[in-house]
Amino acid sequence: MSKKHVAVVMGGYSDEYKVSLKSGQLIYDSLDRDQYNVYKVVILKDEWYFLGENENKLPINKGDFSVNINDTETLKFDVCFNIIHGTPGENGILQAYWDAIGQTYTGCDFYQSALTFNKKDTLAVLSKYGIPSAKSVYLRKGEDINVEEIIENLGLPVFVKPNQSGSSLGISKVKEQSELIAATEVAFKEDDEILIESFLDGMEVSVGVIDFKGETIVLGITEIVPQNEFFDYEAKYEGASEEITPARIDAETTKRVEEIAKRAYDSLGMSGFSRSEFILMDGTPYMLEMNTNPGFSPASILPQQAKIYGISIKDLCGNEVEKALNKKK
Repeated sequence: MSKKHVAVVMGGYSDEYKVSLKSGQLIYDSLDRDQYNVYKVVILKDEWYFLGENENKLPINKGDFSVNINDTETLKFDVCFNIIHGTPGENGILQAYWDAIGQTYTGCDFYQSALTFNKKDTLAVLSKYGIPSAKSVYLRKGEDINVEEIIENLGLPVFVKPNQSGSSLGISKVKEQSELIAATEVAFKEDDEILIESFLDGMEVSVGVIDFKGETIVLGITEIVPQNEFFDYEAKYEGASEEITPARIDAETTKRVEEIAKRAYDSLGMSGFSRSEFILMDGTPYMLEMNTNPGFSPASILPQQAKIYGISIKDLCGNEVEKALNKKK
C-alpha cells in the first residue's frame, strides 16, 4: 500500500506564527515515516510555500493546494495537518478554503474553529449547556465606554481582552478605574471587539481534551502558577509560569473539571486537539476560553499532558491523520 502524503501546515498571519513553527516541527518530527510521507508547508501573510529538501521554497498553488516539484511532477496532499495558531488556521478561514477545494485536513471544521475563536459567542453557547463563565461586558471599537457603569457592574479588578485573539495577546488586568480606558486601547489593537470580564479569584487550570480512537478523553488538568499577574504571553511562552500536571486538586474537583471540559468539547461538536482554560472558584470551574489549535511545541501543555497520560506524540499525531483519512472515505 502506498504511503499517504501528509503536509504539516504551520505559520499563520498573527504574532503566534513563531510558536506555530515550533509546533509544526514537533509534529513533522513525530509522524510515523513507515506510514506517511511527511512534508512542511508554511503559510504566511505574504507567501504560502512548500519547504523542500535543503529548506528550498516552492510556491503553493492556491487553486488546489498542490506544489509543482519540477516540470513534470505535481504533489497533492492526502491530508493537511493544521497546526496554525491564530488566523487563518484557528478561526475557520483556512478550513473553509480547504472545504471549498476538497482538501482533507485534521482538527475541527470551519464552523467550530470560527465559533471557538470568538470568546463571547463560545461562552454564550456553552452557558446553554450549564457551563459557567465570568460576568462580562462586550464592546465594539468606536462605542462609548461608560467606565463607571462597567465598574459598578463588574467590580474591580477586571480583565480586558480582545474577543478574537490567541496567546493572551492584548490582555490587561485592571485594578484601578483610571486604568480602564488605556487597557481597552491595548485590546483594540488586537481586535475590533473586546470583552471586559469580572475577576475570578481562584486557581487557573488548562485542560487538554481530544477525541482519541473514537472516545472523548481528558488528557490532563494542568495547574497554572504564573509569576506575572496572570497567564500572559510571557508566562505562556517565555517560561514565566509554573505548570503543574496533574493539578493539585482533590478527586471530586478533578471529576467535575473533567466532566465540564468533556461536555464543552462535545457540546460544540469538536474534533482534534483542544485546550480549555478554566478558573476554579470554590470547586466550580468557570470557563475562560477554548483553543482549538493549542501550542504543540515540546514545552507546550498538551504534549506534556499526553506524556503523563501515556499517549506518545507519535500516536497522538497519527490518530489525527487517520481520523482525517477516515472522514474522507
